[in-house]
Amino acid sequence: MRTPLIAGNWKMNGSTELVEAFGQAFSSAALPNSLEAAIFPPYPYLGAARAAFAESPLALGAQTLNPHPAGAHTGEVSGPMLREFGVQYALVGHSERRQLYRESDEQVHERLLAALEVDIVPVLCVGESLAERDAGHTLQVVLHQVGYVMSRLEPAQRERVIIAYEPVWAIGTGRTATPEQAQEVMAGIRAYLAEFDRGLADGLRLLYGGSMNAGNAAELLAQPDIDGGLVGGASLKVDDFLAICQSAG
Repeated sequence: MRTPLIAGNWKMNGSTELVEAFGQAFSSAALPNSLEAAIFPPYPYLGAARAAFAESPLALGAQTLNPHPAGAHTGEVSGPMLREFGVQYALVGHSERRQLYRESDEQVHERLLAALEVDIVPVLCVGESLAERDAGHTLQVVLHQVGYVMSRLEPAQRERVIIAYEPVWAIGTGRTATPEQAQEVMAGIRAYLAEFDRGLADGLRLLYGGSMNAGNAAELLAQPDIDGGLVGGASLKVDDFLAICQSAG
């Protein structure tokens, strides 16, 4: 049985006040027992979040990391640094990193390895643009992104990865893939993983990311191959994020 994960990606948003609000709300919240929840705040808030979330079920995630453990990389943050702050998850290959900062498949792979090296669970983000979907290339694009990384990992490493499918055209646009569209891609990813190992395919968690909110979460999470969500805008609202978490029970 795969444990659902609801991950909130704040992107370049948030405040100390918001961190404290989440800590207070989730310290007394009743969440499903079979659920993991994590917040991915900007780097400056990791310390405050670690303290604020100490009495809550919320885990900490990072939005990316540098492939190197240390060195002359001004403005960057390494895996060992994140571990010092209690970070348990890290996004790698988010569409904004791929598009705005030109991260290649190779760089995504390097970041994923850096996370595994320090026992941080990497959340590999994959997804297609609207043009690619309209051209009928969704699975081709998504499976290429999955395959580039997974084919370069050892079997034991693959088992430690989480994959988040985020259709680029549904991120921050208010548009959401229908549950059927999302399920079709998730099923395609799981079938592809079965080519490596049936046990891997059955056990690896797949998250949906693309304007998941309190109104559509339950229907999306009811799909057989969707094991949680990578939530953007709705993760900046305490009540909405809490409602999404409760939908996963």
